[in-house]
Amino acid sequence: MIARDGKAYRVASPMLIANARVLLAAGHRLLEIGADKEVVFDLRSVPEADSSALAVLFGWQRAAVARGASLHIINPPASLLSLAELYGLAESLP
Repeated sequence: MIARDGKAYRVASPMLIANARVLLAAGHRLLEIGADKEVVFDLRSVPEADSSALAVLFGWQRAAVARGASLHIINPPASLLSLAELYGLAESLP
């Protein structure tokens, strides 16, 4: 689901409402055990994303900030960017 890939964590599953809680929890666990001050989640292997993916990303961002780290998302799927634009959240994405 989420695996370390060099300096980034690669998400390799759909980011849909059906697994949003599991993804959120998995990201939180990685943030808790990591010592990095800059955390990168690579979404290039995400085959599908719905609006719950935005909630997961912002949940990860809050958790990173709470532990004094910054969170960066790279290679987001076009569908996720489209949803962020639709909801007026594109500028807020980490």
